[in-house]
Amino acid sequence: MPEDSHELMLYVQSKKAVSTFYRPPPPTSSLVPPTSSMGGDHPDSASGSTVFFLSDDQARCVALVEEGAAKRGYRCRVIDIEKVGRLERLVAEHLRGVQNFPVLISPKGPRLEGATQFTDENLASLMPTELKSVRAMTYLKVKGGDLDRIRSLLESLNEVKELHFLTGDWDILVVLDFPASDSNKRKVLDFVTDRIRGIPEVLDTSTVVPEYSITKFPL
Repeated sequence: MPEDSHELMLYVQSKKAVSTFYRPPPPTSSLVPPTSSMGGDHPDSASGSTVFFLSDDQARCVALVEEGAAKRGYRCRVIDIEKVGRLERLVAEHLRGVQNFPVLISPKGPRLEGATQFTDENLASLMPTELKSVRAMTYLKVKGGDLDRIRSLLESLNEVKELHFLTGDWDILVVLDFPASDSNKRKVLDFVTDRIRGIPEVLDTSTVVPEYSITKFPL
């Protein structure tokens, strides 16, 4: 398990094939980086006759994880268990019993196993991250009238991202989102008082502007 709280371990299992197609030997200079990020010891590659390849479903998972990690401030270490050396095979002992690859292990323990588990929602859940925007929640009390009209007016505002219709003291919960670069608490409240309170059916509002937000939803 990685100690770094923002490093993920992604284990894949490539297939090995013998090819007669000529491949030049890999460079031996220490100044030349390896051509693959899924490194390890793979002595067969020096002969140029052995080819390692990932199935399309595993390659898709690698692309999804690397793209999601880059957006959410994580690093991803990809390890091909067919190419790693003896030491890394020992490190990978905790994969014993795994039936389906790829396997993604998060810094805090939860993991995904098998290509069907690699969805945007599941990946986001494993990589909680700070919101780059200002997210605010506004409770609305509205008077009776055309609810479809109120809903339509709220949905037409770009800053409104979610609407939740409630029972109790408040009628609607509105989730607002603003770019962090040009927003602060005052600007959020100005928007609420000018744009939302400007709707005739809105009787009262109460807004919460968090100081710091973390999300497990896809960005």
